[in-house]
Amino acid sequence: MVDVFAPAKVNLTLHVTGQRADGYHLLDSLVAFAPVCDEITLNPANTLSLTVEGPEAAGVPADMDNLALKVAALYAGDTGVALTLLKRLPAASGIGGGSADAAAAFRGMMALRDDLDTLAAQSDAALRTRFAPLLGLGADILMCLASAPARVQGIGDKLEVLPDFTPLPALLVNPRVPVSTPQVFKALRAKDNPPMPAQMPVTGDVTDVAAWLATQRNDLQAPAIEVAPEIGTVLDVLAASDGCLLARMSGSGATCFALYPDAETGIAAGRKLRRDHPDWWVAGGLLGDQSELAAPRIS
Repeated sequence: MVDVFAPAKVNLTLHVTGQRADGYHLLDSLVAFAPVCDEITLNPANTLSLTVEGPEAAGVPADMDNLALKVAALYAGDTGVALTLLKRLPAASGIGGGSADAAAAFRGMMALRDDLDTLAAQSDAALRTRFAPLLGLGADILMCLASAPARVQGIGDKLEVLPDFTPLPALLVNPRVPVSTPQVFKALRAKDNPPMPAQMPVTGDVTDVAAWLATQRNDLQAPAIEVAPEIGTVLDVLAASDGCLLARMSGSGATCFALYPDAETGIAAGRKLRRDHPDWWVAGGLLGDQSELAAPRIS
């Protein structure tokens, strides 16, 4: 049996810098990962199957519409695998839940086939060939494979891992409003916005990193608020919370995040949010490198 966590992906910035002829949008995004996760268990079986359970399982498909099952099918060959997905992350929420699950399924399949060491030893060119089918399933899957802070460009196929990234105390908040990514992109008026600067000051003091992030953008935030005004309400509440350094939406929404100078301040803010808004999904922790958490566990 292999057990794999799928940490939430958070877009600290998301600059939409262009659009290709095939419709894919070009991005420049700084991503980090949270210690809140979905979880996938893989067991050898006679056939390929998926069971979805957990507090956020409602509405999540258990058939080939599920990215995790699609990834398992890609790499299973003629081997049967029974997957169980424990959903803790809200679906369609801008924190890569489905893509993180798909990446976790890939890591789990490699572990189940005892292929992780072989994978780690391959050249960059070989890895690109190996990962090409994943990019075809979803642009966010590649960035979720390592669950480590990275600058992501292109359509999600160009990654620069940032090993010295400063962990950021944060809250994640979702108002329980599903947001359609195509609808948000349709509402985006300018699709040729400036990228981030070449050098990104993401090491050192948390307050300094947050101050730099405040000079950057999520270009999808304004159109997402048009689609789902509840996002604006969440951002206003987060920005007004004690000690908040920055409040911004992740991805195409509706999950938003707030950064705090230390973990204690973030925990206190989360406690108040849960009390004042019991209908919202609220989670917290350090945004940064969750690669160790995401490593498959074999039993």
